[in-house]
Parts: sequence; C-alpha cells; structure tokens
Amino acid sequence: MRNKQRSGGSDLDRAAARDSFLPMVPPQQGIESGQQELISMPSTEEVLGKDGLMARLVAGAIQRLLSESAGLRAEGGRVANGEAKNGRNSKRAGPLHLLGDDAPRALMDERDVRDISPVPKPVQPSASELEEQIVNLYARGVSTRDIQETLRDIYSIEVTPTTISTITDKVWAQVEAWQSRPLAAIYPIVYLDALHLKLRRDGKVANTAIYIVLGVDLEGQRDVLGHWVGDGGEGANFWLSVVNDLQARGVHDIFIACVDGLPGFKAAIQAIFPCTYIQRCVIHQVRHSLTYVTWKDRKAFATDLQAIYGAPTREAAEMKLYRLSEK
Repeated sequence: MRNKQRSGGSDLDRAAARDSFLPMVPPQQGIESGQQELISMPSTEEVLGKDGLMARLVAGAIQRLLSESAGLRAEGGRVANGEAKNGRNSKRAGPLHLLGDDAPRALMDERDVRDISPVPKPVQPSASELEEQIVNLYARGVSTRDIQETLRDIYSIEVTPTTISTITDKVWAQVEAWQSRPLAAIYPIVYLDALHLKLRRDGKVANTAIYIVLGVDLEGQRDVLGHWVGDGGEGANFWLSVVNDLQARGVHDIFIACVDGLPGFKAAIQAIFPCTYIQRCVIHQVRHSLTYVTWKDRKAFATDLQAIYGAPTREAAEMKLYRLSEK
C-alpha cells in the first residue's frame, strides 16, 4: 500500500513539474488542443514517436510558416483583386515531404504558379554579333545559302543572301589591306611553299595551289608575308609573280630562300634576287628520294637519310652517305 501511495505521489509530482516547464504557446488553431493532449499523455512514445503529439505540433507550425511566406511572396506579385499578374490564380503546387528520422510528413505548399515554357526561346543576337557569326562561317568555307539556313535554324531569323554577301564583302577590304601592307627591306630567311586545297570555282571543285610565303626578320620574328590563290597546280611562273609582289612591297634582299625541288623555282627567285642562296627543303628531298625505293625498305632508308642530313659536319655526312651506298 505504501508503495502504491509513493508511486501515485511521484506521478503527481512529475505532472506538476512537467506543467511548470511547458512553454506558453499562443492560443492558435491546433496548439491549445495539442497542449491538452500533451498533459494527458504520459507515455514517451505517444509524445515523441512518429505519430506522436510533437510531430503534429511541428507539422502545424511549419504549415503556418509556409502559409505566411506564401502571402509575403504574393505581395507585389498580385493585383488588388487577388489574381496573379501573369494571368494565373494561386494554386497548391503539391505536397512538400519532410523527411526526418521518424517518418515523412506531407505538407501542402501554396505557391505562385508561373508560366515557364519547357523550351527556351532563341536568343536574338545583336547586329555586331550577327555579323561576326556570318564572317566566321564564311571564313570556314560555308556557302551563302548554308549560312542563311544556319541562322534560320539557330536564331529563327531570316537573312537574305544579298545581306550576307554585303557583310562578307566588308572583310575583303581588310584582307586586301593586309595583303598589300609594306614589308621589311631585308629578310634573312624566307620559306616559300604551296598548300593544295579543293576550291569551288565556276561551279566546279578542283585542286588549287595556295602560295604561302613565311619570312623571318632581323629580330628573329616570323611573319606570314602573304598568300596567293593560284589558277590550278603549283608552277614556277606563278612563283615569279609572287616574288615580284614581294619586291614591290619593299623587300630588297633575301639571304636564304628555303624551297622545294619544283623545276624552275630557283631561277624564278634569283631572277628578282640574284644574290639569294637557295636551300632545298630536307623533307622534300627525303620524300623525293623515297619514290625510288621499294615500300618494304622505305622506313630503314628514311632513317639512314635522316642520319646523313643530321650529321654535324660535311665529312661525317659524306661518310654516312658512303656507308648507305654500300648497302
């Protein structure tokens, strides 16, 4: 009997102590009833469990906070009659799941629904950006019709072929100014070679030689002196016109001219610059020599030729050439 009285008294003491430490909660919807349930639930599981009172109190508090935040977001985004400026009324977007240690809690979040298209609209470029894109495509060899279709697909704009031609014609003034710029009077080393490309002319695609001249000035700086589009294959007569152009642009002397073994090339250069020393390109000489060697022996023969051209002295090169001739 005494034990029962002591246990009953301890329960009363615990209830009194619990009431003294409970926070004062304003009488809002769901809070007052929750406090009454808290007093009448001595079990820890019923208070702190996944379906307990504390979980319901937290869910109710978060729900009120979400409702208040939705009202603050709507301020300035709605007109006086309560409708959204974008023409849509406020809707509940769906449940907001709070994942905790106990169990998920579903809350409804009232949000201002915006009209967001899943496919973004193409960005309209400025006039300068559009011209830059057209020039870049034209420099890559894209035709006028293809440029028109590309701009239509990417930017959804129509640009006539006449407008594209007008924009690309602006570049030619800069190209011509660069091609005719003055050059230095003396170049110690000049490299002359042709690059063969397929170009469309008069509706036909044909291999065309692009004549390129690379010069090294007295300060050791390399510079492309110019490029010229030929009429077909590479020829010494066209090289003569290229060298004439270099002289007309201010070049008075070239010490060393590095060229390939094109027939008549040496005579074309020395006709304008008679004191120029002609240095045959080693790579061209090796390639030319390999044409007389069978395919299975080319790799070993090319290695021996590289050793000859890389010899430190003339005597060493002649010795390696003699050994090669004995093989």
